[in-house]
Amino acid sequence: MMRIDIISAVPDLLQSPLNHSIVKRAQDKGLVEIVVHNLHEYGFGQYRQIDDTPFGGGAGMVLMIEPIAACIRQLQAERTYDEIIYTAPDGKTFNQQTANALSLKKNIIILCGHYKGVDERVREMFVTQEISIGDYVLSGGELAAAIITDAVVRVLPNVLSDETSALSDSFQDNLLAPPVYTRPAEFEGLSVPDVLLSGNHAKIAQWRDEQSITRTQERRPDLLDLGFGA
Repeated sequence: MMRIDIISAVPDLLQSPLNHSIVKRAQDKGLVEIVVHNLHEYGFGQYRQIDDTPFGGGAGMVLMIEPIAACIRQLQAERTYDEIIYTAPDGKTFNQQTANALSLKKNIIILCGHYKGVDERVREMFVTQEISIGDYVLSGGELAAAIITDAVVRVLPNVLSDETSALSDSFQDNLLAPPVYTRPAEFEGLSVPDVLLSGNHAKIAQWRDEQSITRTQERRPDLLDLGFGA
């Protein structure tokens, strides 16, 4: 069973996305264990302080190293971790290949960024991988952690009832998924392509491959420019 530990300054933000739908079912099946840790439990003083002003001045607050180090070291004393991930806007952009690679790990920690970030020494001492979900800034790394967790969990074996479903998702082969249809076969003059109603599985597979390539060329040609999916 895979285990994902998430360290957060605002753990309540993670309750909904981690306790519904596919991620919840994966936990119920015993395929993954997800544990959220409140960083304030490792903070200082009556108010459980976890942040302070930056040395050298400037706006904003910085997450202190001591609470983070205490939390990570406690976890490391209990088990060995394959990755300690920090969610940061200057990290490597998250993609399906990274999700696939992380799904092969046994235990990972995700540290959610917050405020102006973490004391740089956290990154130097503990973090093995830094991940961004896009070129924009969020109020904190909790949403990024939820996205990473969801993407990783859904490709774990036996999580999806249809084992081929995750393999046919967009980006699995660096191509976008083809169009999909369901009942009714015709709606207000718009019909489902005949090939999908033909029962000819070879032709359907060929049509889907062609549609994936065409859609990728039209909407995400950068994927093909990188030499993938051709």
